[in-house]
Amino acid sequence: MEQNPPPQETDAKPTFGVGSWITVIVLGGILLVALFYAVHAWSSMNNGISTAGWVFMIMGIVFTTAVGAGLMGLVFYSSRHNFDQ
Repeated sequence: MEQNPPPQETDAKPTFGVGSWITVIVLGGILLVALFYAVHAWSSMNNGISTAGWVFMIMGIVFTTAVGAGLMGLVFYSSRHNFDQ
């Protein structure tokens, strides 16, 4: 009876090299430019948001975040209990 050799363990860990740092810096720059443009466009509109508008915007943000968190929770629950196989 022939035994198979044990699988080799590799010590290779993913590294965060120069290319990754360049990518992070470029994407961070794009994010900063987008945020600057959004703030500039928002402040140049001269349209104030009423109290009701702020209330409904906050409610929308909370509701959307809750739905996203709930769906991600269901994904993890399904994965751990093998419902997705």
